[in-house]
Amino acid sequence: MISSPLTIQMHEADNVAIVANDGGLPEGTVLPSGLVLRNHVPQGHKVALVDLPADAAVLRYNVPIGYALQAIPAGSWVHERLLRMPPARELEGLPIATVKAPVMAPLEGYTFEGYRNADGSVGTRNILAITQTVQCVSGVVEFAVERIKQELLPKYPNVDDVVGLEHSYGCGVAIDAPDAVIPIRTVRNISLNPNFGGEVMVVSLGCEKLQPERLMPPGSIPIADQRGEPTVTDAAAAGGLDVVCLQDAQHVGFMSMIESVMRQAKVHLERLNARRRETVPASELVVGVQCGGSDAFSGVTANPAVGFCADLLVRAGATVMFSENTEVRDGIAQLTSRASSPEVADAMIREMAWYDEYLKRGSVDRSANTTPGNKKGGLSNIVEKAMGSIVKSGSSAISGVLSPGDKLRRDQRGLIYAATPASDFICGTLQLAAGMNLHVFTTGRGTPYGLAECPVIKVATRSDLARRWHDLMDINAGEIADGEKSIQEAGWEMFRLMLDVASGRRTWAERHGLHNALVLFNPAPVT
Repeated sequence: MISSPLTIQMHEADNVAIVANDGGLPEGTVLPSGLVLRNHVPQGHKVALVDLPADAAVLRYNVPIGYALQAIPAGSWVHERLLRMPPARELEGLPIATVKAPVMAPLEGYTFEGYRNADGSVGTRNILAITQTVQCVSGVVEFAVERIKQELLPKYPNVDDVVGLEHSYGCGVAIDAPDAVIPIRTVRNISLNPNFGGEVMVVSLGCEKLQPERLMPPGSIPIADQRGEPTVTDAAAAGGLDVVCLQDAQHVGFMSMIESVMRQAKVHLERLNARRRETVPASELVVGVQCGGSDAFSGVTANPAVGFCADLLVRAGATVMFSENTEVRDGIAQLTSRASSPEVADAMIREMAWYDEYLKRGSVDRSANTTPGNKKGGLSNIVEKAMGSIVKSGSSAISGVLSPGDKLRRDQRGLIYAATPASDFICGTLQLAAGMNLHVFTTGRGTPYGLAECPVIKVATRSDLARRWHDLMDINAGEIADGEKSIQEAGWEMFRLMLDVASGRRTWAERHGLHNALVLFNPAPVT
């Protein structure tokens, strides 16, 4: 625990620093530099290091995060009410693939124990997932899943879990609208997540707009050919798409529906139970990184550690996805400059332009992203938040871009930008659809986030949060701010923990059965 006054300045050119002490620092505190605080400054909030005249740029990360609305004397608390937010960077005239990623030696010899699938992908868990075509069957699926867990799952010790992929889509929507492709392909691709072992089971109502054959059309389900090589064919060639339709005449009463779901689940459980973990290279990891309940420490401790770990993963040949459109939009020039090619940069620009237009249709500006909790944690606006969010991506070249709901191809490796909204649960849902088999989630304010479909490693940005939520956080990155650990040491700790978790070690969220519902991104109209 920090006792003496401690502030953290991110760049030597910054004219503000954040207070690191638990509870903040009181008015009159003398900093090691001799500067005297004019106000109480809460933990994570900024103090002016020099006199800032009106309209002066306030620099953090050596980036103008705002402009002073009035003169701010040195030693003053600098908060959002004293700042005018900079305008958003235009999407024209951006630097395109101008920064060459540092040359880093490959990391070889790192492995984990995973489940290899017919399409060549690897799961970190062995889960039966029950897909639904429409929200109307959610209650039946939920009831059936609980019965399966109680009555069937104990008989199949090699199966980790049974989850219902419940969502609020499928009917009462403009199913043929251009943007309807996003939620449809999201549900489809989540069903094909590597952690589900290629076992596709669908529950349908019968009268919904999103019919099973539209959700899983021919050619969408990967299977192995006779030589065991991964290939893609239609569901009929694989023995037919396994659908339980509740409106079928055979169902007389609620319990007959449940019995049908359980009967079909048993077929899939038997196949999953025959699978065994095998040693696979670390290159088979597909890691999604995300932050939620962010504070000013996110960009100081947890996210830089994740960024260092992301570089380790890329060096090991793995895939890392970072996301959150509105949380990186203000750093778009940093991203396009790191693109591996002009084509990748152009794809990022297209995704950002599409999302800008989406927000414009809803009369929402980018300032809506920063929450009251973010501000209480010291983040004045989205510009400051964006600078801390981007560092999760590390320093590797950005090698590819995914549109919302898209699935990674097997030849897509390295650092990938998966364009998603910043909402925690929508982002997590879309990263699952992309093929994520391991998730890292950083938080400063704290959030009981979890996914049933994928292990989630939770990282606290502050030691105070790690102490209070001791059985929810897997890593305390607050030790970086406390001076007990370097970013590099925390990054290596995270990398090793990932290999352990991918091999079956349960995270705190898994031990508690902590998970949230899937949330689809549906920009199409509702009818």
